[in-house]
Amino acid sequence: MSPAFHRWAAAFPLTRPIVKHEARALFDLCAGFVYSQVLLACVELGLFNELAKGPATVESLATRFSLTPDATRRLLHAAASLKLVDCHGAGSFGLGPRGATIVANPGIAAMVRHHAMLYADLRDPVALLRGEGPATNLTQYWSYASSTDPAELSTSSVADYTALMAASQPLVAAEILAAYNVANHSCILDVGGGDGSFLSAAAAGAPDLRLRLFDLPAVAERAKKRLESNGYGSRTEVFGGSFKSCDLPTGADLITLIRVVYDHADEQVLTLLRAVRRALPDDGTLLLAEPMSGTSGAEPVGDAYFGFYLLAMGSGRSRTPSELTALLRLSGFTRIKPVKTNTPMLTRLILARP
Repeated sequence: MSPAFHRWAAAFPLTRPIVKHEARALFDLCAGFVYSQVLLACVELGLFNELAKGPATVESLATRFSLTPDATRRLLHAAASLKLVDCHGAGSFGLGPRGATIVANPGIAAMVRHHAMLYADLRDPVALLRGEGPATNLTQYWSYASSTDPAELSTSSVADYTALMAASQPLVAAEILAAYNVANHSCILDVGGGDGSFLSAAAAGAPDLRLRLFDLPAVAERAKKRLESNGYGSRTEVFGGSFKSCDLPTGADLITLIRVVYDHADEQVLTLLRAVRRALPDDGTLLLAEPMSGTSGAEPVGDAYFGFYLLAMGSGRSRTPSELTALLRLSGFTRIKPVKTNTPMLTRLILARP
């Protein structure tokens, strides 16, 4: 906190790199919203998909996006500074490494667009922390979070969030299926399985696996259609209901909870986990997968991003593996172990058996 110390540290050769790094990190915290809006502009204009066809000039992109050349140049230089695009010189730009990742993973662009609601909800973070103000956009978007009877939700009220989860599911599914071989089981029940995106990914690599899905009735309808259109109808049973008021179907030796637990309060999580325990045979397995608090190297993801996202959503919290393990033990699971994933920032796994 001493200005004199800062002046000394910035001038001393051994501490100068630390000062520069910390100054940049602090500035990035202050400017993060601006960087996000640069990304949003690129996504909304379709810049990355355009550059995926090949490098383009400022003038050609300006015409394509109905912008002036000056505005286009400003956006391109901003995007290049964030490694979203590459400057090839002579007014030509191509796709950068981060822009290429977004093209390859459409779910990222879907989340970028979705964040407009989150940013609106966070415009007064202190009021949000105090529980003041009107209902948030995210509370209304994730309609089951505030519903007294989620099983009664209409198809239209679940359509948007189900589509968003489906768009982001391929990345998560790939991580889970690379870390755990579901083909070792005979029947899988995906609880809160959305439109069946994870089950479809699991089925592709496990041709003998019987598929079951449990979700709210309006969501289950969408899942049935998707699984049938993907050619898995003959292997699939779909169940509609709410774990808060219904027992889970029995008969599966693997039950999966993919990005389900973290958006519920502890009491609801215990209700869910106990329902899973009752539905599993004694030699069955629960696979729990989601981003977790305290993940080494990704602490801001679990504690800052999901901490405040779930606050705006009005339900749930990010938990550490230890906290999840404690809830699992209270629910009747005794053999609990973490399973490593390639990208723990994206998702971590816990296996639990009775």
